[in-house]
Formats: sequence, structure tokens, C-alpha cells
Amino acid sequence: MIHSSEGSAPLVISFPHVGTGLPADLAVGMTERGRAVPDTDWHVEKLYAFAKEQGVSWVEPTLSRYVVDLNRPPDDAALYPGQVSTGLCPSATFGGESLYLGQPPDALEIARRCDLYWRPYHRRLRELLDRTVAQHGYAVLLDAHSIASHVPRLFEGRLPDLNVGTHDGGSCGPGLGQAVLVAASTGQFTAVLNGRFKGGYITRHYGRVAGPVHTVQLEIGQLAYLHAESVDWAPARAAALVAVLESVVSVLLAWRPT
Repeated sequence: MIHSSEGSAPLVISFPHVGTGLPADLAVGMTERGRAVPDTDWHVEKLYAFAKEQGVSWVEPTLSRYVVDLNRPPDDAALYPGQVSTGLCPSATFGGESLYLGQPPDALEIARRCDLYWRPYHRRLRELLDRTVAQHGYAVLLDAHSIASHVPRLFEGRLPDLNVGTHDGGSCGPGLGQAVLVAASTGQFTAVLNGRFKGGYITRHYGRVAGPVHTVQLEIGQLAYLHAESVDWAPARAAALVAVLESVVSVLLAWRPT
């Protein structure tokens, strides 16, 4: 249910929302739309394939975020109070469509999923971070995401292409977020720092200004690399995006805490 690799670089990449799998006992109770897992971070691991060859450590799940969202706190506290929340065990798609034919998971079922799926992912991520800190004295964690560029229920208009989040500077050492923003702004894509997406649970939980783990979230608007209204790879746009992501990863690999 988890794929991971241990590298020699000071960078760890987490891909918490790339999984598409659904346990059979869960899938039978879901709507057709839910079984299609439309809110997947489609192909994000493919965008960063180059980084996997540069000695980074990485971890990704095989199961969908609809089973349990690995980037939400285990107590399901709201990350953005006052805004629509998708939840630890979502009951609806980002567009508001029901995921379940009957009742959504109750508290006991949510606790079961946390024990089976949420905690093992975070144990493995913590192991990779601790190993990296032991090797280098610090670790940089990139939490890699994507989302549909238009989700009216969650935000107005079109999302910027590259959304860098550092929890308003609280998840990493001074200057790292700005350096990532500069790298993200080198191509044809729009970029913003701590805009609509400031970083989810992973960014906020693992990263600190004083370290030893320094965390940055990068949320990519999917029109930057997919064909409109589809999950199909758009080769020309994707190639341009990968070139920008190579610059971002170079910054993350070269950065050192002061």
C-alpha cells in the first residue's frame, strides 16, 4: 500500500494523493463517481520522475485519498477554518458529489482506516526524514500535489499554476519559500507563495523554521500539464512544466539551513 525509496540526498518527496486504489469492501458501497477517484493528484509522480534519479528519498501510497486523506490531521481539525473542508475521510468530491451510496464512514470506520492506512504512511515518512537528518543534519521535505485548476466549490476563478506553501513561513527556514517561488516563476507558468494553499497537515506537522526538517508544499494546477477537462497528459505543457520543476528541485537540493 506504500511505495518508497531511500536516497542519499537531503531531499525527501512525499506524494500523498497520487494513489488510485480502493479496497474492495469499500468500493462496493461507493457511487460510480466515487469509484472514478476524480480528485486524484494525477501523474504527479511522473512529473518528478527526474528527481527520483537524483538521489532523493520518496514515499507514495497506492490507495486513493478517498480511503483516508494522508494530508489531513488525524483529529480532522480544519486546516483552513471557515472554508469548505474535504476532510480526513471525505464523503463528497471536491465538486460536492456524494462518494457513498449510503451513509459516509462513521467515527469507528474512520479510526479503522487511520490505523490501517494513515499511520503506516506517516511512520514511513518519519523514518525517511529521520534517516535524512541523521545523514545530513537536516532534511528538506517537498510535499508534492496537484489539483484541478477550476474547482468553484473550493476557490474562485482559475488557480495559479504553481502554488508554493510554507504555512506563511512557519514550515521552513528563512528564504526557502521565496527561493522556491523564484524558481517556479522562471517559465511560462503563474506562481504564488502562500496564496490559497499554504500547506496541509504534512507541511505544518513536519516542518519548522528552526528545523531540522524544512518543508515546502507545491500544489500544481492541472491545466499546467493535462488537457482541459481530462486526466490526459499534455506533452508540450508537461515538458515545459518539468523544466520548471527541475529548477525547483535544484533549489531544494542546493539549499542549506543557516
